[in-house]
Amino acid sequence: MEKETEIKALAFDRLINHLDERKDVQNIDLMILANFCRNCLSNWMSQEAENIGVSLDKESAREYVYKMPYSQWKEKHQTAVSEEKLAAFKSSK
Repeated sequence: MEKETEIKALAFDRLINHLDERKDVQNIDLMILANFCRNCLSNWMSQEAENIGVSLDKESAREYVYKMPYSQWKEKHQTAVSEEKLAAFKSSK
């Protein structure tokens, strides 16, 4: 079981690194295509930490996922959402 957990952790870190390398992919794009985004990952981290009795607030989890404070990531990398993407997001639900 330890090796399985280690493999999962390494795969998760690889996903985080991949998303970090693809800052051009906006959260709205991920939500439209996969129904999850970077914020979802950080929320899941925070929730799972709580489930095992570890304190991990959402901001700390976001900083892990975004590799910087969320406010800084938004300022540097987040673009405005087009009406087309907003409509695609609404129709994907």
